[in-house]
Amino acid sequence: MNHLVNADLHSHSVVSDGTLTPEALALRAKANGVGLWSLTDHDELGGQTQAIEAASRIGLPYLTGTEISVTFAGVTVHIVGLGIDPTHPELVEGLRETRGGRQARARAMADDLARVGIGGAYEGALRYVDNPELISRTHFARHLVETAVCGDTHEVFRRYLVEGKPGYVPHRWATLRDAVGWITAAGGVAVIAHPARYRFTANEEYALFTEFCQLGGQAVEVVTSAHSTAEYVRYAEFCREFGLAASRGSDFHSPQESRIDLGQLPDLPGQVRPVWELLESRIH
Repeated sequence: MNHLVNADLHSHSVVSDGTLTPEALALRAKANGVGLWSLTDHDELGGQTQAIEAASRIGLPYLTGTEISVTFAGVTVHIVGLGIDPTHPELVEGLRETRGGRQARARAMADDLARVGIGGAYEGALRYVDNPELISRTHFARHLVETAVCGDTHEVFRRYLVEGKPGYVPHRWATLRDAVGWITAAGGVAVIAHPARYRFTANEEYALFTEFCQLGGQAVEVVTSAHSTAEYVRYAEFCREFGLAASRGSDFHSPQESRIDLGQLPDLPGQVRPVWELLESRIH
């Protein structure tokens, strides 16, 4: 595959916190001109068989994927795994353990929202969840929009569910060592997702990239919906400095909520190695 392939290697289905099925995502990706797709549900592999089969039916090259929640320097960081074996026991068990704390956290979030007069939020959020093990802030956000507490999910994340605002409850996720180790053991490539989102200091960010590389991480998302044009350039420079490949993904969740649709991202900057060059043998 060439450097300019329209790859979208970060998207979510109803198996985690998206609103479309894996089959519907495959069709949307194909219709939007995607040339290589990956479904990367949060801490979950349950949609992979459907995604592989749906992509195969329509002739869409596909890479297996997941997005693992990690705690680093007190911040939740996401590590995407591409080209993984979705049946690998170490990865499967690791993700099961990572999902385990989500329901207790969700109940605590609902209790905190109730303290500011927003009752029934846990039950409301559950209406948007196919798998209760994966209840997340996004499901609460959809409930707050549906009940007219906020106009859209972007407003929700300005007023609620973030640090310092009602409904925010931190959670201890996997370690960076765990996530990179599980992905590598399952034959995949570990990717730092949307690094500009974390708002680290320069020293914290450098520490993240340094430790990630030492643990065997191989790529970073350079072009993604959360990044500006200047950040594309910045993280392309990180690729060159740390010897990392570059990934590209919309982080698509929903036609109504996502900033960028599947397949609508600009190309990777020049002089970076696309991550799919590391994964040619893993493409379905």
